[in-house]
Amino acid sequence: MEIAITAPSGNVGRHLVGHLVRAGVRPRLLSRHPERARAGWGDLVDAREVDLRDAAAVTEATRGVDALYLIVPPGEGDDPVAGYAEAGEAVAAAIAANQVPRTVLQSSVGAELRKGAGEIDGLGHVEETLDRLTAAHPGLAVTHLRCGYFYSNLLFELDAIRSGSVAVLLPADQRFSWVAPADIAMVGASLLLRPDWSGRHVRAVHGPRDLSWNDAMAVVGEVLGRTVTVRRVEDDVMRATLAGAGLTEAQVEAIMGMSTGLRDGFVPEQPRTPETTTDTTLGAWAWAELRPALAASG
Repeated sequence: MEIAITAPSGNVGRHLVGHLVRAGVRPRLLSRHPERARAGWGDLVDAREVDLRDAAAVTEATRGVDALYLIVPPGEGDDPVAGYAEAGEAVAAAIAANQVPRTVLQSSVGAELRKGAGEIDGLGHVEETLDRLTAAHPGLAVTHLRCGYFYSNLLFELDAIRSGSVAVLLPADQRFSWVAPADIAMVGASLLLRPDWSGRHVRAVHGPRDLSWNDAMAVVGEVLGRTVTVRRVEDDVMRATLAGAGLTEAQVEAIMGMSTGLRDGFVPEQPRTPETTTDTTLGAWAWAELRPALAASG
């Protein structure tokens, strides 16, 4: 079985590679930096240098593939949402050219909105592109994994956590799904290794339970043995802060929308069920990854 993975060194990809290797698959890893994968896995993987926005390169790299796990990285241009759309079109062209039977897209809770959720809108565009592709080619299948908020996003908050106060845009008591990247990889591997599904599917990956920012920082504080509080910041203040850091207007709105678009009555299209609930708790993740990251960063 030939399985390809994009962004194989990322938070989810690195776990997914391990699952596939242990299942006896030599995954094809598509990356702008294949040397990172080779350094960790050697000949157990087939690492190829590919830019996802280069349709010809993606087409060549996915020739003969039975299943593709698609992680679309944010674009490096001034408009992240447009970057997602560009990559989605290039990959869709490759899937069509090679008639790749099954694609698993790593998407996000909120992608169903299609507009108003900032950077998540880019994943919504990719979902729509793949949906059009599978409608035009009935023999091709796609599953969109709408994932909760990654625990690993807290690694961008190391300084704030160390200071004891994290600034957020959502109401501090608003609960939403949080998930470990390793759990997403587990779900992704289960789909990639199964050849018996077809059509278009949406599957949520919600983690073990919904948490508010207050809940999450209470867990983090308990693991770290310190108090970490939550401070809600007004939208205009956050916009000014991001703009002052040199971000373009589109980049600012891409960041803002991931919070502002998922509040004020937003209800995910996929409800939490036993199928969408995964095992790794925030406490377990924080002990294994956040605590060492804080120590390593001083």
